[in-house]
Amino acid sequence: MPGDKYEKYGKRKTPTDPNAEYMTLQETADVLKCSPKTVTRLLDELGLKSKLGRAIVIDSATRRALYEHRIQGPKRVRRTTRRPRKTAAPTASKSSVARPATSELAPAA
Repeated sequence: MPGDKYEKYGKRKTPTDPNAEYMTLQETADVLKCSPKTVTRLLDELGLKSKLGRAIVIDSATRRALYEHRIQGPKRVRRTTRRPRKTAAPTASKSSVARPATSELAPAA
């Protein structure tokens, strides 16, 4: 079950003003149409600092850099063909297993 932090920080939040100078991480994620985790990852990739105390606050210049990086950055590699299915190792069939030479019909001596 998700905790309170996930409920507060893990979801996008629509900003009151999309052109504001400063936005929170969740509002920036909504403007960039991605998840807050993606915004955090992009901040780390670009080496941008966006903290104000404990909260992550992103200014408009940083938002523009994040947007440009997302548009021009490396595209995600998608698999075009399916992976081949793994086959199981061949197993010995019951008929090929060696049976003892004694007969069940022979009386025990």
